[in-house]
Amino acid sequence: MNNFPQTLTIAGSDSGGGAGMQADIKTIQERHVFATNVVVAITAQNTIGVQDSFPLPLELVTKQFESLAADFKIRACKTGMLADAEHVAVVAQNLRHFDFGPLTLDPVMIAKGGASLLADSAIDTLRSELLPLATVLTPNLPEAEVLTGQKIQTTADFKIAATQLQKMGAKNIIIKGGHLDNSDQACDYVLYADGSDDWLNTPRIATVRTHGTGDTFSACLTAELAKQVPLKKAIQISKAFIQVAIANPIAVGHGHGPTNHWAYQEVEHD
Repeated sequence: MNNFPQTLTIAGSDSGGGAGMQADIKTIQERHVFATNVVVAITAQNTIGVQDSFPLPLELVTKQFESLAADFKIRACKTGMLADAEHVAVVAQNLRHFDFGPLTLDPVMIAKGGASLLADSAIDTLRSELLPLATVLTPNLPEAEVLTGQKIQTTADFKIAATQLQKMGAKNIIIKGGHLDNSDQACDYVLYADGSDDWLNTPRIATVRTHGTGDTFSACLTAELAKQVPLKKAIQISKAFIQVAIANPIAVGHGHGPTNHWAYQEVEHD
């Protein structure tokens, strides 16, 4: 019992199925890992945008953590949409209480359509409560700028920002450069806990079907860590996974469509 790799996603529900915990669960399943979930918030959402959202009661969030801890052997976990400062705090409290393995912290702030998924008042709580718990922090460019309070435009800026984030407590930093549109490459910067660093570069793909890319990347990383894949290899697999998912799109929705979560299994081999 409980020998199969198991993960936890702590996030919001995307009714459109392309991002949030739906994207997490689809991705984790594709990597042959079992996914559990703690629902923090429910959204009315599609590829066009977020029409409404509702954070769940704090007591119910904690009850979900307790329920999972009583039955499953979770080997890695991740966060996504956490809504507001109160929910960030209760998630951090439960992650300190329960050992769910390495934490991948995806600091989700803005949906593809522009809707805010994290209250401004929650940023400080995220910095102080969750960053010190993170094994891996995976902000995109705008999120890294918010967390550090500085613009990131050059390769030197990436390194400075990652160092700042590491000083806040996160052990390993991946700043995703997909929003930096002055290059034909999508360049991600990785700063490891031991001070070594790396760049992950893939060809930029011109498409609007990028809904849930950050969730998908961090979910793949979480699944690999649950299988005890070394971090550097896990990051490389996750970068390849999301690249293939974007390059082989699914034609659904009228806005920022989803990535293809099963594409990697069809065109790549471990």
